[in-house]
Amino acid sequence: MLVPAPFRPRAMHLARLLGRPGFHLFLTGLLMALGFTLAHILSERSGREQLSALSTERLELYASNLAAELGRHAYLPSLLAIDPTLQALVAAPGDTQRRLQAGQMLARINVRAGTHQIFVTDAQGQVLSASETLTPPARLREAMAQERSQFFAADDKTGSTDFYMLHPLRQQGRTVGVIVVRFNLAPLEATWVDMGLRTQRERILVADDQDVVIMSSEQAWKYAVLDRADPSRRAALQASARYPQDIGPDLDLPATLQAHEGTPVSLPGAPALLAQQRQILPLGLRLVALSDLGEVRRQARLAAWGGAAGGASIGLLVLYLSSRRRALRQLTQTQAELRQAHAQLEQLVDSRTAELRQTNDALKTQIAQRLQTEGELLQTSKLAVLGQMSAGLSHEVNQPLTALRALARNSIRLLENGRQDAVATNLQLMDDMVERMSQITRQLKSFARKSDERGVGSASLLDCVRAALLLLEHRSRLLHATADVEVPVGLRVRAEPNRLEQVLVNLFGNALDAMQNEAERRLVVRVLAQDGGQRALVRVQDSGAGVSDADLARLFEPFFTTKPAGEGLGLGLVISAKIVHEFGGTLRAERLEHGMSFEFDLAVDTWDATGDSQDV
Repeated sequence: MLVPAPFRPRAMHLARLLGRPGFHLFLTGLLMALGFTLAHILSERSGREQLSALSTERLELYASNLAAELGRHAYLPSLLAIDPTLQALVAAPGDTQRRLQAGQMLARINVRAGTHQIFVTDAQGQVLSASETLTPPARLREAMAQERSQFFAADDKTGSTDFYMLHPLRQQGRTVGVIVVRFNLAPLEATWVDMGLRTQRERILVADDQDVVIMSSEQAWKYAVLDRADPSRRAALQASARYPQDIGPDLDLPATLQAHEGTPVSLPGAPALLAQQRQILPLGLRLVALSDLGEVRRQARLAAWGGAAGGASIGLLVLYLSSRRRALRQLTQTQAELRQAHAQLEQLVDSRTAELRQTNDALKTQIAQRLQTEGELLQTSKLAVLGQMSAGLSHEVNQPLTALRALARNSIRLLENGRQDAVATNLQLMDDMVERMSQITRQLKSFARKSDERGVGSASLLDCVRAALLLLEHRSRLLHATADVEVPVGLRVRAEPNRLEQVLVNLFGNALDAMQNEAERRLVVRVLAQDGGQRALVRVQDSGAGVSDADLARLFEPFFTTKPAGEGLGLGLVISAKIVHEFGGTLRAERLEHGMSFEFDLAVDTWDATGDSQDV
């Protein structure tokens, strides 16, 4: 290509400039700097994204772990709220014997449930009974005044964080006391510390609604303030009685952290960290994960040197192409240097690729282990629920199945005698019992699920009593037992008929079991008016042997039974007490001179003084 005459001097000057070694050195340095910078930026960005993704997964695991730990005993306060021992205690808080009985029961339940403390207070926050001697936290009265169901408080002795769950004790529509369950979160913090040591020094913080750290894998940051706190705010935090007297230093974390990309932060006494957070709204908590960026930056530096080597290779290549016209020796020497540089670069790239692949495999293994652990926890929970449903189903369906068998045998005899009308009646009764068993299973699932107060309808008490006696007719006939029923015909109570019938079947069945070995077998069902006819007291008495004082105090404990092994699960009275409680009443037991008496009260819809009695 020919260059026009006016441009030849400039072209010759440019050719001389490109042929100078200094220019090539400058170009090579520029390419190295550019490769160093780009490789560092891209590698650090990629490393942050990978670390952020991994930290996000671990953050969800920590959040699930925390929520599961805090919800592990959520059922306990509401279950204790219907216990007759505690109801009797709040009814007579000054009775020393009732306080002693309640304390012994709370101590047993505290050991079985694995909690740290369980105690009962009156409506003013004064401790009535406890599983052990204690001083209630200063925040208890504040939480009771705000009608809170849970709160966190610091343990003044150990400095660890305690979680308190509250449930009110109500009688006649007003709060007369509170059940408080406490357990300590120090074991969970220790688990976080161990996981942080095995995951590149990851730090975990949990802050409350005041942005004060209440749980941390770094003890130096315990009770520190996430953002900046002025003296007035520190004084207010110390006066709130939530924390120890000394509030920790300001961590100066941003008010808003990225939930996915992460935010680089620097904290006192810690290297550069990648901060991510997750809000736990039901508890009002803020879970913050801080991942060490040291490994990411080290990888970025290595990648930057690789980029610089790549830039140097390009510069050397340009130098080689521009020096092709030089002597063959210089060309050969340059080619050798280029091959050597290229071989070193490939070796470095292969080494880094192998390290990255190994790191990726290790991360996949950790993720698989965590997913397996979550699956096992979920399966354990499913098995626990299945066990509870199976136990209740086998107890509640056994009596209707026995009645179905008796009706089926009776139908065979009636067919042999040609009494088709009676057979049709029996078949209709069997169909009704099958429907009733399906309703019982639905009720069992409803009892196992935590629910709010549910509405009830209107039920004829006499019809429910007759239906329950019909289910147990074959047993009473075998025992030659009689039933004395005094229930007004027009009495309707506020209850759901099927569940009320379930309560009566449990009480009648227990009475028949208690009278098996007695000479006189008599079952008495009476109704007394209370509160001027606004409520009806249903009393079921038997002529059995009764129970001892020790067994009487434990009748309403789950899985406690006085029957021989294999004949009872100890769930009938617990389920009956739960159903009566949902109807707005209380199931109680009392020893008689000969036998036992169980009674419960229900609200009245309509009352007719006309009586009715029935013998079995």
